[in-house]
Amino acid sequence: MARYDRAITVFSPDGHLFQVEYATEAVSKGTTAVGVRGTDTLVLGVEKKSTAKLQDARTVRKIHRLDSHVALAFAGLTADARVLVNRARVECQSHRLTVEDPVTVEYIARHIAGVQQRYTQSGGVRPFGISTLIIGFDPHTGRPSLFQTEPAGTFTEWKANATGRNSKTVREYLEKNYVESDGDNTVKLAVKALLEVVESGGKNIEVAVMTRDKGLRIMAESEVETIVAGIEAEKAAAEEAKKAGRGERTAS
Repeated sequence: MARYDRAITVFSPDGHLFQVEYATEAVSKGTTAVGVRGTDTLVLGVEKKSTAKLQDARTVRKIHRLDSHVALAFAGLTADARVLVNRARVECQSHRLTVEDPVTVEYIARHIAGVQQRYTQSGGVRPFGISTLIIGFDPHTGRPSLFQTEPAGTFTEWKANATGRNSKTVREYLEKNYVESDGDNTVKLAVKALLEVVESGGKNIEVAVMTRDKGLRIMAESEVETIVAGIEAEKAAAEEAKKAGRGERTAS
């Protein structure tokens, strides 16, 4: 294998590009990100790293606005994400100037995936070590969309998905519990999915909500804590109901 993992342009005999696989491994070590599409709401949730006491938490962001109707969350290398986000923002503005229309979500997802793909087949470069979740509303139809891009340069559309560390656990939860809903229910599903893998509750979760009318809004920590408290109260009530049911069966 050692001969084939040094250059990005060289395939191994069994058809692998090891540098791309290493980039995917970098994504799997990044903090978890989740995206959920509702009927009228789109939600991005990310696991927050704890910041140093003297650090400004606003400078450590995993959720970025690309345009007034498109946003992105990522898992992987933050420095790589900054470069890709800047390119995507320039493309959004360039599209507005050239075509006099805002980009569609699929267009910007294809563009980001195209940039990632170009870095998998050129000498002297390395792949971007990030996977992105892109949300937005179609500027013409108003339809909400959620796309994922990966280091290999592929992009796919989803109803709900997760990327980063423990993404498999989160995705399995979403597969079992996803129902296309609206408003607060969509937000609650995203938070519940993140709580499957995130400790310390709402303190370590960042949530952004997008609606067609109001655009992207990062939820305050107190709002997230309120949702988490409600979810924990529901769990406690369900446990009590189970215990009561078992007690009644034992008595009979």
